[in-house]
Amino acid sequence: MQKWLVFLIMLITCNCFSQDKIADVLAKYNDNSVKYVYPLDLINKDNIVYLDAREKTEFAVSHIKNSIYVGFEKFNLKNLLTQKISKNQKIVVYCSLGVRSEKIAKKIIASGYNNVSNLYGGIFLWKNSGGIVVDKKNNPTENVHAFSKSWGQYLTSGIKIYN
Repeated sequence: MQKWLVFLIMLITCNCFSQDKIADVLAKYNDNSVKYVYPLDLINKDNIVYLDAREKTEFAVSHIKNSIYVGFEKFNLKNLLTQKISKNQKIVVYCSLGVRSEKIAKKIIASGYNNVSNLYGGIFLWKNSGGIVVDKKNNPTENVHAFSKSWGQYLTSGIKIYN
């Protein structure tokens, strides 16, 4: 396939303009000590443990299918240990954009897990890239909790929910 065609498909499917804005946010708030993994590299991949580092109200609106809620404000490593996840298991931590998830991923790495990544652009870029999210009954939904009006600008696909 011609390179220009691949670029055009990526531009249309991943909303690269929003990625530039997301890159600015992540550069401002993160120290990039946790490796990023990109949504398009994960969609339809198996054998990954997704950890949702958002708040319970955000998770209830929608989340990546089969993800485990770990939260942010009340994150407790002991709760993660009860999940019996292998220290070598591929773990992807996400939040709205990737700021809170980097902080949680650092804690997980510090506890001895060695295959932990931060989802670049979080659930927003996941959804913007065509990733499916599910509601609390595991049904696909277009709804995504947009966290706040200022952060919600980075969600360009789906329906923004504020509550």
